[in-house]
Amino acid sequence: MPSHGTARTHHRTCNICEAMCGIDIEVDGDRITSIRGDERDPFSRGYICPKALALQDLHEDADRLRAPVRRTASGFQRISWDDALDEVAGRLRDVQRRHGRDAVAVYLGNPRAHNYASLLYLIPFLEALRTRSCFSSNSVDQLPHHLVSTLLFGHQLLVPVPDVDRTSFLLIVGANPVVSNGSLMSAPGMPRRLEAIRARGGTIVVVDPRRTETAEIADRHHFIRPGTDVFLMLGLLSTLFAERLVAPGRLGDFMNGLADIERLVRGFTPERVAPRVGIPAAQIRELARAFAAARPAVCYGRIGACLQEFGALTTWLIAVLNLVTGNLDRPGGAMFARPAVDVVALQDLLGQRGELGRSRTRVRQLPAFAGEYPAAALAEEILTEGPGQIRALLTMAGNPVLSTPNGRTLDRALAGLDFMASIDFYINETTRHAHVILPPTGPLERDHYDLAFHVFAVRNTAKYAPALFAPADDARHDWQILVELGARLAAPGPAAPLAGHTT
Repeated sequence: MPSHGTARTHHRTCNICEAMCGIDIEVDGDRITSIRGDERDPFSRGYICPKALALQDLHEDADRLRAPVRRTASGFQRISWDDALDEVAGRLRDVQRRHGRDAVAVYLGNPRAHNYASLLYLIPFLEALRTRSCFSSNSVDQLPHHLVSTLLFGHQLLVPVPDVDRTSFLLIVGANPVVSNGSLMSAPGMPRRLEAIRARGGTIVVVDPRRTETAEIADRHHFIRPGTDVFLMLGLLSTLFAERLVAPGRLGDFMNGLADIERLVRGFTPERVAPRVGIPAAQIRELARAFAAARPAVCYGRIGACLQEFGALTTWLIAVLNLVTGNLDRPGGAMFARPAVDVVALQDLLGQRGELGRSRTRVRQLPAFAGEYPAAALAEEILTEGPGQIRALLTMAGNPVLSTPNGRTLDRALAGLDFMASIDFYINETTRHAHVILPPTGPLERDHYDLAFHVFAVRNTAKYAPALFAPADDARHDWQILVELGARLAAPGPAAPLAGHTT
C-alpha cells in the first residue's frame, strides 16, 4: 500500500522531448500528486507542455513491463533476469557464429538520447557486439544537419543553434517551434521567446506549405510548394551575390570557396526559381534584402527542410546563408552551444567526428553515416536473402514499425527473423515480434542529466536530478542491461566470422 504523510517537491528536467523544461513533481509518499512547470528554472521559467504529465503515466502504467518476458505460443511469459540475459546473448552469438557478425543488427530509438547512462554504455556494448548493421532514429529526422556540420565545421555535433533570445530577424524554414519548442534547438517556452522578438522590434518570417501555429504568429508567412525549399535558398543567395549584399565580416578569414558558391548560385535568380517555389520573385528579393539588412539575423530550418529529396543540400544552403551574411558565431545569429560536458571532445576521443560512406548497405549500397545505415533500409536488409542478410535484431527504446518508412514491410520482415530481442518496457507494434523483452527502469527511477541536448540549447545551463523513486530490487537500469549483455557477448567462445556489407 502507498505510504502517506511524507509530502515533498522533486525538482527535475522533463526528458520526454528536447526542450528540457524544468518541472516540479509533488509527491506524497510514493504517489505523484502533481506535475507543474518550475518557475525558478532559469531555462524554462515555468513553461510546461502536456508531455511532462506523461511522466506520471509512465511511472504508474499497469501495462508497463517490470520484469523480462519470453514470447511463447500462449503469449509472453515472465522469466528471470539471468535466463533472459543468457538467452539473448547466447542467441545473438549463435547467429553471428553461423552467419557473420553483421547478421545481427541493432536499432536504437529516440529515448536513449535522453538517458546519459544509455549513451555512455552503448559504446562498450556495441564494441562487444562488433556489428556494422546499426540503425537508429537519427536517419529518420536529423542526419542532414550532422552531415552538413561534419563537412562545414569538422564535427557532426557542431550544429549551430539560432540565438532566438537576441536575434532581430528569424527566418524559419520548414519548422514549427511553437509546437515543438525547437528541435536541434532546445528552447522551452518558444511562444514566449518568439513574442519577445516582436516586442523588441524584430521580425519573424515563416516559409512553410502549411499555415502552422508558428506561421499564425509570424510577421510574414510565405507558402511554398513542398520539396522546393532548396530553390528558394538558391534564389536568396543569388540575390545576395548579385546585389553585393554578401558580408561575412570576420568569418571571411575562416572561409574558402566563396567564389565557387557565387558561381553555383548565379543562375538561380528569383525570376527563375519563382515559378517552381510558388513565391513571387519580388518577394524573394525582398526577403533576401531584409535578411541581409537585419542586425543580427538567423535562418533556422528543420524537419520540413531537411527531410526531402534535396534535404541535405537545403540544410547546407541554410548554413551558407548564415555564413555569408556574417550571422554565424555571432550573438543573435547561429551560435555553438558551450555545454558543461564537452560531448564534442568526448566523441573526438572515440574517433566519432562523423564520417560518410565508410561502409554501405548490402541491397542498395546506401552509405553509412557516423556508423549508422539509413533506417529505411532495415526491412530490405532483413528480407533480401544472400550473404550478409540480417537474421537477428536487438531494438532499444524504439518502435520503428510505427516511426520509420515502410512500416508494414518492416512488420513483415521482423516476423521472419531467426531471433529478436528488445530493451523496452512496453509490448508494442515492434517489440511484439521479440522473442525476449528486457524492460529497464522508468524515467523517474533513475537519475537524470541531459548529456545530448545541452549541445543544441539556446542557453548554456546544467541541471542534474537524482532518482525520484527507488527501483524495485530486481529491476535493471538500461546501462546495467547493456553491461550484462556485453559481458556475456565478450565471454570466451568461438569467434564470429567476418561477413556482410560492402566496405
